[in-house]
Amino acid sequence: MKFKHTFNVFVDNFSVTYKLLLYRFVILLFSLCLYTAVIFPFISRVSDTTQVAALSEALKNFGSAFVNLDFNAMQSIWGTIREAFTELMEMLAGMAGSVILTVFIIALVYLVQKFFLGLGNYTAGAIINDKMAMRAQSPFIGTLIKNLGHAALYNAIYVPLSFVYDILIFAAVGGIAFGLMNAGTPILLLIFFSSTAIVFLYVLKMAFTSDWLPALIYGKMNNRKAIAYSFDYTKGGNKNFWDVLSNFIVLVLIIFGLNVAATLLTLGAGILITLPASYVILICFEFVNYSDNNEIKYFMDKNTIVKPDREKTRTREQFFRGEDND
Repeated sequence: MKFKHTFNVFVDNFSVTYKLLLYRFVILLFSLCLYTAVIFPFISRVSDTTQVAALSEALKNFGSAFVNLDFNAMQSIWGTIREAFTELMEMLAGMAGSVILTVFIIALVYLVQKFFLGLGNYTAGAIINDKMAMRAQSPFIGTLIKNLGHAALYNAIYVPLSFVYDILIFAAVGGIAFGLMNAGTPILLLIFFSSTAIVFLYVLKMAFTSDWLPALIYGKMNNRKAIAYSFDYTKGGNKNFWDVLSNFIVLVLIIFGLNVAATLLTLGAGILITLPASYVILICFEFVNYSDNNEIKYFMDKNTIVKPDREKTRTREQFFRGEDND
């Protein structure tokens, strides 16, 4: 039922997709300018080297073999890619100072970018919550300004933690994949292992943090209590970890398929809609999941109200104070 309710709430809040698209476009445009200013001078130094040329040629040949489904050629070219990559790493080792400085600045720009994108996700969550709770049509900019303090604090905590988690994921999966590559593992099996591991680890993070945002926005908790509630699956009741995990797996796979299809079938134009819509539908699931688990009544659309068997409502005093009903 959560899966069905999520799509209904998503359709009811589809206009948020366009607002989030415009906001993310502005943030990504500024970020792209900063990335270009940082990366272009470094790329100019290494782009003409024989190591980069060899790796580029090998990747081009691998791509052609992949499109033609020539698995024997892919396996053969993979060895060339490994050799070219090793030579490139040896060259970059001689430029350690420049590489470290560039990577540090890129990481800093990335964190700032994720922080501002996170403000947009928090705002989208607040708008969806208002629509589910009161059928309110909240403006994006007004909601952003109103919730700026809470959104900034949330992202100041979430973004660095997520960044560290991402690094650990790619370091672990990359290290294992590199070991398997050196052991002669077939390339298709290697790609399958890496993609499956990354998807599962990201879904695992989503499952543990799914209640954080709704607990802040609807539950009016502070970040410490929201984090504790989100990570606590020991209370029983309607809060089931495996149910949340399985729903996220299905949602992520559907989202991945839609974005790949939009990229290939529309030459990339479709992701202007599917990419922001991906964030909106995940946020919708978080609020539907939180509402169902806490037996909270909510609007699925203008004609449908979801009422739990044992409804948990707020008193008039709690409503005006912005408090949740424990």
